[in-house]
Formats: sequence, structure tokens, C-alpha cells
Amino acid sequence: MKFVSIEKADGIKLGIRTGGGILDVAAALAAEPAEGIPDDMMDVIAGQPGVLEALDAYVRRWQAAREAGDARAADVFVNERTMSFAPSVPRPGKIVCVGLNYRRHAEETNAAIPGSPILFNKFSNALSAHGQEIAIPTDITSQVDYEAELAIVIGREARRIGREEALGCVFGYSAANDLSARDLQMRSSQWLLGKSLDGFCPLGPDLVTADEVPDPNGLDIRCIVNGETRQRSNTSDMIFRCDEIISYISWHMTLSPGDVILTGTPEGVMLGWPEDRRLYLRPGDIVTVEIERLGSLVNRMA
Repeated sequence: MKFVSIEKADGIKLGIRTGGGILDVAAALAAEPAEGIPDDMMDVIAGQPGVLEALDAYVRRWQAAREAGDARAADVFVNERTMSFAPSVPRPGKIVCVGLNYRRHAEETNAAIPGSPILFNKFSNALSAHGQEIAIPTDITSQVDYEAELAIVIGREARRIGREEALGCVFGYSAANDLSARDLQMRSSQWLLGKSLDGFCPLGPDLVTADEVPDPNGLDIRCIVNGETRQRSNTSDMIFRCDEIISYISWHMTLSPGDVILTGTPEGVMLGWPEDRRLYLRPGDIVTVEIERLGSLVNRMA
């Protein structure tokens, strides 16, 4: 299934992508209440056994109602072009990021291939959504870079697990952009300052369940700026694969449902270009992150 978070006047509500639009679950429940159907993304991620099957059946019921000419269906299926997205995971407990996790990216920045995952974090203030404008604070940074990344969303608690168990703890996957203010990032040995500016973690638009992504280490990934492809790679170039990343983190901190892991970015970021050719992001730039099976995450810099 493909879930989205919808920004509404009364809060963030659950949406489900279908071939005929996005089902607004809260609106559907108002029209036809049903037991065991959550209308919040976090409740779905941490849901009880059978919740995905129940949601799938609920969606099919509304699709059948629309086909039968039920007038209520016009109010529960929304057009994504007219709705406002929220981050695909609206309230993660943790946002854990992996640095230098693509071999060619490490090589382009003249960094040593790491022997174990390099971890840092972002905070909730950095979250932003598909279609949201992201302000570049030009008074404190002039070197904002893009980083297309695969995001893993944890679906059940993982504590000191082995690699063979790791993917079984995944709820799904999303596209992310690990926006980075390089001048702030490199100000000290700690990357945090350049990574957690407001809005610097676009996430979405969809949260795609793990059953629709049989191999997260075989996905094409691209970043496009103003129509020009800047990054083009495949998650197979990761130094540490998804199962290894999850297992490694779980041995150092407990991962909980709703936690998000950003798995690193491929080559092509501005930091890897010669200094005299670096074109850092500016207000007005349109940045698109495309990941196979997960869709396109689009943001305008403001």
C-alpha cells in the first residue's frame, strides 16, 4: 500500500493512494464509520496485526461505492494537486542518518571508505513535506546542498537484532532529501548544525509498505535540480546495506515504530565538485528526488 499524510485544518490525517485519487480516511470515516480503521499515520505504522488488511478492505469498499455512483465518494477521494501534503512520517521519534554510505560519493569527496556506519541525526524541526517551500536562511549559509536518500521507516521495535531479522522490522520506505548547509556542516567535526536547519528534511510524498519494495538495495535513485539531473545511481552502491544499517543501529539504541533512518546519498552532490564549479541551491530552485517504486519528492527553495 501507499500512504500519504494530508495537512488539514484540524490536523494531519491519513491518506491512501489509489488509482483514482487519494482516499481521505478521516473524511471516509465521517461518512461511514468503521471499527479498527485508524486515520493517523503513526497509528498505522504502530498498528495491530491485521490493520493493513483492514485498510485495504476499507479502500476497496469505497472504490466500489464510487463505481456504483455513491455521491459520498466525491467527498472522500481527493486530488493530490489540490491537497496539502504533510511529511510522510509526521511524528518520528528519531531521525537517524548515515553519512558517506555510497562508495562513489565517498570517493568524490575524497573521504576514506568507512569501516562502520557513520551516524548523525536530524530533529523534528527539520521535517518538511512534498510540495512545501523550504526557506534558505541566506543570512547564515550560502552553501545549501541536496542529497537524495532512501528513508527506512521502522514498524516494530528493534533492539540488538541480527541482519537476518532487520528487514522484518521495516514498515516501509519513503524518499527523502538530506538538505545540508555545507559551510555550517564543516564548521566543526560535528555535522549537526548544517543538517538540522528548519525544513531541511523533506520526506515523502508516499510511505510505501515494505511488501511493495522487495529489495531496497536495488532501487534507482535520482536528484534533479531545475530539470537537470545532478545525481543518478542505485541503492546497490551502498557500502552498508539496509539490513546491516538497521541491525547496527539497534545494537546501540532501540529503534521504535515510526523512527526514520536516512541511508546516505549517492555521488553528484555539489560538495564533490571542484570549488569553482559548485552551484549551491538558491531561492527559486526546484529540487526533485526520484526513487524507483517510491515516487517523486518535489520542493521549491524559497
